[in-house]
Amino acid sequence: MKVTAPLSDIRIRKPETISAPAAVTPANTQGEANKVAGEFRQPVSPEVSEVRRFLIGRGNSAIADRAFGGVMLACAASIFGIVLLIAVELVKQSQLSWHKFGLPFFYKFNVDPDTKVPLFWDPVNGSFFALPFIYGTLITSLVALLIAVPLAIGVAIFLTEMCPRFLRGPLSFFTELLAAIPSVVYGLWAFFVLVPLLRLHINPILMQIFNNPATVKLFGWTGLVGEDGLFGGVNLGLGLLAAGVILSIMILPIIASLTREVMTAVPHSQREAVLALGATRWEMIRVAVLRNARIGIVGSIILGLGRALGETMAVAMVIGNTAQISRSLLSTGHSMASVIANEFSEATSDLHRSALIEIGLALFVVTILVNGLARLLVWAVTRGTPARVA
Repeated sequence: MKVTAPLSDIRIRKPETISAPAAVTPANTQGEANKVAGEFRQPVSPEVSEVRRFLIGRGNSAIADRAFGGVMLACAASIFGIVLLIAVELVKQSQLSWHKFGLPFFYKFNVDPDTKVPLFWDPVNGSFFALPFIYGTLITSLVALLIAVPLAIGVAIFLTEMCPRFLRGPLSFFTELLAAIPSVVYGLWAFFVLVPLLRLHINPILMQIFNNPATVKLFGWTGLVGEDGLFGGVNLGLGLLAAGVILSIMILPIIASLTREVMTAVPHSQREAVLALGATRWEMIRVAVLRNARIGIVGSIILGLGRALGETMAVAMVIGNTAQISRSLLSTGHSMASVIANEFSEATSDLHRSALIEIGLALFVVTILVNGLARLLVWAVTRGTPARVA
């Protein structure tokens, strides 16, 4: 008997016909994008942050932003405006002295026909010449640099190359703290401590060395030794030397801080390369650090010079305040800043006041030029790189 099994139906799926693509419109594209984004979008918290709520609710801030930019521009421009106003006022107030004395005001003087003594500053007779004040300013600043520069460079080298890490911060702080002490405090300290110290202990030793017969015989041709030399005359304690010493203390932190910044900006690879060649620590500092930082160090010295040129109260309290020119550092004198501080409120005539203002104008111009040159030299080395305190 033949048995036949029923076969299952085999169904072949009819291929779907590909219909023509629908026209793509911006609305369809946006809808598809929203549909896809909706499938993968994570659930968003209904809470809105305070910052987002502020940004949404503040509205358009373009006006406020432009106003803020204008205010900041005005703040920056005010610096130039202040400097310009100071210069214009000084020029205006010194016209009387400038027209009467002209440029010789800064380098000429009168001579008493009877005593043959130079007359530099004579308010009674209306004769004013600024040469002794220029001389006193230059001499005291030079003495200050001769004392402060070696000390400042030594402090900077120690802080950057030799100082233990735990001492670096405190020493840097105390060094920069000297720059924050008011000028009048320096003047009081100099008057009560420095002047007696110079008069009783330092000046006698210097006078004995420079006035020794053997020294005069060997170096008398220079004019720097003997009774008419650098340390001749009367030992009062007050004078150009005292003013130079107190100025050196005041400019020490400026030179030391900027020198440290410039030396810190020197790449460590320079130090490592010199040490790898077998150099000692001193050779490494001299070749790799000081040589690369020399322009910036000169800039810091010039910036300290600018501070010394314009210092007033401390110098006025110890320089002696006499309008004379003497070769001896022990003699009293005057500076451009100290004569303005001492005599401006007591000026007896318009010409006297105008002459003082003309001295102030000269000091203003010189200080700006010196500080500008110093900043340019410092920037040439650091290129605006901030100091790294390790």
